[in-house]
Amino acid sequence: MRKIVECVPNFSEGRDVSKIEAIIAAMREIRGVVILDRESDSDHNRCVVTLAGEPEIVAEAVLRGVGKACEVIDLTKHSGAHPRIGATDVVPFVPIEGVEIEDCVALARRVGGEIWDRFGIPVYFYEAAAQRPDRTNLENIRKGQFEGLRDEIHTDPNRVPDIGELKVHPTAGATAVGARNFLIAYNINLNTSDVKVANRIAKAIRHSSGGLRNVKAMGVDLHSRGMAQVSINLTDFEQTPLHRVFELVKREAERYGCRIIESEIVGLVPKKALEITADFYLQLEGFKSEMIFENRLAAALGGVPLGVSDRGRIASLATPLLDAVAAATPTPGGGSVAALAGALAAALGEMVAGLARKKKSHEKYAEGLTAAVQELDKAVRALAGDMDRDAAAYDGVLTAFHMPKSTPKEEDQRTIAIERALRGAAEVPMDVAETSLFLYTLLGQLEAITPASMKSDLQVGRMMAAAAAHGALANVEINLDSIGDQDYVASMRARLKAVQTSLIPKQETLEDVDAFSEG
Repeated sequence: MRKIVECVPNFSEGRDVSKIEAIIAAMREIRGVVILDRESDSDHNRCVVTLAGEPEIVAEAVLRGVGKACEVIDLTKHSGAHPRIGATDVVPFVPIEGVEIEDCVALARRVGGEIWDRFGIPVYFYEAAAQRPDRTNLENIRKGQFEGLRDEIHTDPNRVPDIGELKVHPTAGATAVGARNFLIAYNINLNTSDVKVANRIAKAIRHSSGGLRNVKAMGVDLHSRGMAQVSINLTDFEQTPLHRVFELVKREAERYGCRIIESEIVGLVPKKALEITADFYLQLEGFKSEMIFENRLAAALGGVPLGVSDRGRIASLATPLLDAVAAATPTPGGGSVAALAGALAAALGEMVAGLARKKKSHEKYAEGLTAAVQELDKAVRALAGDMDRDAAAYDGVLTAFHMPKSTPKEEDQRTIAIERALRGAAEVPMDVAETSLFLYTLLGQLEAITPASMKSDLQVGRMMAAAAAHGALANVEINLDSIGDQDYVASMRARLKAVQTSLIPKQETLEDVDAFSEG
């Protein structure tokens, strides 16, 4: 069973796009991690990123983000409406698949230790990872924010970090690392600029003040938009659904002569949360989750979710991907398709090796075939992740080109961000090309230890791997043409040339491939 965790690190920067891009680029360096979402707000001066993947991969990606945030964020010069104690303020781990909350607690504890060892940032554990009862609630840890913690950590026993010395990092502060179940970050904006009203409403709805269970809330001044906000964390949407929170805020707002303008989800939300809310507002008689088309279809197909990375067994599951590629949008594009070709090559090889090792006639190759299955499975997952990484890298390039450039400082920041984004857009397909070359070689080696009846599958896999490598290299080339650092370009071209010279020419036929593999 695969293991998937979610992590939602919150960084104390929501205004400087170049800093946010640098943090995200650092996390994208880790292959296999998927960046599902990012949200930033200038009033909160905060960025929330949602990552998912295998536990160790996500952990290392987050640590890269923490390190970059430590470099680029100075809390002594930071201000915003949202409470914070660190450049990386919170790092919560959430179990998604094949993982229990206890596993996330262990992961949080390990990552907390690494944050101190690598960056000298003291760490507090919260929620399920808390080592003290009073630190289960994050607000107790963030009391007084960075400035209060900085002044009191030396003298107040209640502020002693769980890991680290009795001092905050001079610019990056401290970090709270936790483990919890899925949380919905939900904001409701009011047609008043009076933050006192938002604070009164927040007090009325939050559990700690006698309000709704599973609700944490505070008032926020959205100065740039001239409105007040009730900022809410909903820790169990099934026990306390979104519509109940919305209706109570609406009723409380009316008491103060104001109304709701809009509400927003920060990050991602489970489909079930919206199903519950839709049922309430539409007053559907006898509504059940099974009445939703996608849910019924997934159940009919053996519980296989609709998605590319799930490696479904039925051809119709490819339709969402084909539609996404065909859509008139820049991503997913050629880089993602190249990564998909490589993933399919690896999957074919995994199938062949898996079948071969079950055959009595190939028992003597069982050890080698098992090792191949493991390598090929690893490649499938890496390349599936590269599909998302490639699309995200290109989106990063677009974001950088849309940065403001009205002042010399903005122009410099934009130039740096573009260069960094272009490097990311070149490095992802280079990873794909090198992995595909590895697959091309491995699939050729498998021909000698697998049944002859499976030879055509391996040949198809090798051609797919070669196509993936050539396609990825084309994407590397086009990005290198726009990068100014010629030393970097030269090093990348050397890697590119190494892959090119190891592949058979593009024009070779099936017979040529056959002859090559037998030679």
